[in-house]
Amino acid sequence: MAAEIPQHLLQSRHWRSLIYLFQNHPKLQGYFNTKYFDLHAERVKAQALKRESKPWSDSERFMLDLALHLFNDSNKVDLGGMDYLDHNNTRLALKAIELRYS
Repeated sequence: MAAEIPQHLLQSRHWRSLIYLFQNHPKLQGYFNTKYFDLHAERVKAQALKRESKPWSDSERFMLDLALHLFNDSNKVDLGGMDYLDHNNTRLALKAIELRYS
């Protein structure tokens, strides 16, 4: 994302886990833009992201679902989806969970 991320969002346990996954996951990086995020209004277009992710692989959709859940737990995630993850994605997911709950 070209725009600078406001510091208070990086301090928010909800935002920092979402931002971490979108900055570090190869697929999600391409969607961390103003079409889906308004950082100044502090909004995420979750439904648009979910629609966009329909053709993605199971692991890619899981990472999106996890990011959205860590941001707002009304976005449900099935942790059984971690079975689809390779070592690198498992590491990213666990770090994001740590950022959210620490």
